[in-house]
Amino acid sequence: MSDPEETPDVYGGFPRLSDAQIAVLAALGERRNAPAGRVLVAEGSPTCDFYLVLRGMAAVVEGHGTPDERVISLHGPGRFLGELSLLRGEVVPYTITMAEPGEVLVVPAGRLRELVTRDPVLGSLILQAYLIRRSILIGLGVGMRIIGSRFSADTRRLREFSARNRLPHRWVDLEEDPGAEALLRRLGVPPERTPAVILPGGKLLENPAESELAAALGMAAPVPPSAVCDLVVVGAGPGGLATAVYAASEGLVTVVLDAVATGGQAGTSPRIENYLGFPSGISGGELADRALIQARKFGAGIYVPAPATGISQTDGGYQITLADETTVSGRMVVIATGARYRRLDVPGLAAFEGTSVYYAATQVEALRCQNDPVVVVGGGNSAGQAALFLARQASHVSLLVRGGDLTANMSRYLADRLQRSTVDVLLHTEVREASGDRALEQLVVEDNRSGGRRTIEARALFVFIGAVPSTDWLGGQLALDEDGFVLTGKDAGPEPGTGEPGAARRRLLLETSWPGVFAAGDVRNGSIKRVASSVGEGAMAVRLAHERARAAEVEPARRAGVPV
Repeated sequence: MSDPEETPDVYGGFPRLSDAQIAVLAALGERRNAPAGRVLVAEGSPTCDFYLVLRGMAAVVEGHGTPDERVISLHGPGRFLGELSLLRGEVVPYTITMAEPGEVLVVPAGRLRELVTRDPVLGSLILQAYLIRRSILIGLGVGMRIIGSRFSADTRRLREFSARNRLPHRWVDLEEDPGAEALLRRLGVPPERTPAVILPGGKLLENPAESELAAALGMAAPVPPSAVCDLVVVGAGPGGLATAVYAASEGLVTVVLDAVATGGQAGTSPRIENYLGFPSGISGGELADRALIQARKFGAGIYVPAPATGISQTDGGYQITLADETTVSGRMVVIATGARYRRLDVPGLAAFEGTSVYYAATQVEALRCQNDPVVVVGGGNSAGQAALFLARQASHVSLLVRGGDLTANMSRYLADRLQRSTVDVLLHTEVREASGDRALEQLVVEDNRSGGRRTIEARALFVFIGAVPSTDWLGGQLALDEDGFVLTGKDAGPEPGTGEPGAARRRLLLETSWPGVFAAGDVRNGSIKRVASSVGEGAMAVRLAHERARAAEVEPARRAGVPV
């Protein structure tokens, strides 16, 4: 990492605070003398306070005191320390020590979190710096180490979980890294017991489940047994997070569950450029992190990973069953589980699913493809954004579009950018075969008009060809369309009434075939499949939940003849 003391500010990642800003923070903390060599925060600590350098110099160090020690950055007077782990409550991925004697201001983490969510200027400055620093750490591979074979499904599982949750990490490839075997010998882990994870601080996990890894990193506490709340939100994509923000801000006891990560499919987008209020665009990961902090500000409980496996009706509400058989009960439910990308049915491609085929294009995937030729398949915004993003790292990017019009399913501004870029756009083109020695090397593609075929080089394939709704966990109990998307409103049919003519009540706009259960975002039949619309539906679901709750209170009163 560049030394912030000697280089220009990195997009707001290393701002120097003004005297007025320091005074605001000083009212929240205390000054402490800090001699040279003092460790302010140890790598692997479960949490840490906020530190601001008043005098002297602090160093951010990985592997402090080991032969592999490296200095990540230096911070002088007016610079503050830390990164996103402080706000998310995660294990600290590095050590902070005093390189020169001086004085620091220490603010308890809880007070800093309050400041970030209530101070529109200083809080936003700190949050933006922390988001940028997290991206830098990911790019540098600072944090936990995942040791495993590129041909191992479990290695791929842990790498994907880390990437989707934007966790700083480095992958040690058993096939390519010359020091991998020596490292395993030192740890006493035979290759057959990999993947292994070395956490910040040195703790070792052998092939952990996602929940075990999340707990070890301090991502979230376990879901409270038999938790009961006003609203259970299943899915933490844009729709689910918006639901959480609006519901919790209105005083509803809200729990959010997600199987993999916050942000959903949008969280894997390198750039969202048509979202209101962000004229220069925003990455899906940053949008998710901001929404997560905002939802927690209002008291929403967000649990990841917490995969839902079933839903059932109870007296006065509903119960969600999780993979570990924990249950969460709520008066009402919002289903926001979104959709997952479809897979290509191509001969030979399945062999490369664990090594060379991706369904997201984040910073992590881009670094793996550095200086390699890659192919992106798809004609929508996700494919276009991925192609432009990957072009910064890959030696060559080809975008394969089945149709003949790039703007048929893609925003005009994005299509225009692609036409002006180095991306090779191939219309009327489909993948027919994949080949390579253990990893992808070549693709056979076909012009679907002429039938002509040719071979192109590809070390990685990124697939964005539509989505399949994540509704298997519902067990067919709610009304779905023929493609598995959740039916809502009038499409879900009328709510059963008393049996008398005209007694049935029409469903509310986002309400499913079960009263008090709503669907928002990509999982819903007829949704627009845009981040903005998912956020809007999440907010709308809260309003409709209030309406349904009011109706549930009013109807019994009416039947009893009570004026309402």
